[in-house]
Amino acid sequence: MDVKNMVEVAVRALDAKIAADINVLKIEEISTLSEYFIICTGTSNTHVGALRDAIEQKFDELDIPPHHVEGHSGAWVLMDYGSIVIHIFTEEGRRFYQLDKVWADATPIPVSDMLSE
Repeated sequence: MDVKNMVEVAVRALDAKIAADINVLKIEEISTLSEYFIICTGTSNTHVGALRDAIEQKFDELDIPPHHVEGHSGAWVLMDYGSIVIHIFTEEGRRFYQLDKVWADATPIPVSDMLSE
């Protein structure tokens, strides 16, 4: 599966579980960490866990294991799938870490295009 399809799968899984404020940032031109960051918000620690579970389930179905997962519960879960890194925050965690601002030089990718197909 190519990376763009992986991003779409992740965005659709997050949207299906009612993740808030999903942002996709193309970072490959400004960083060697990954090609894309996906940043979203859950309404509680439980919701953050449900969003993490939804991503894991979708990628397990596609036989795509994560390279690394940090923060299995709490204000921030980081899921590293190599070409994409998914950051799932509580509202408080997202305000505190401000990754959207830290990566402001990245190219934003419209999420609405992925959800309307």
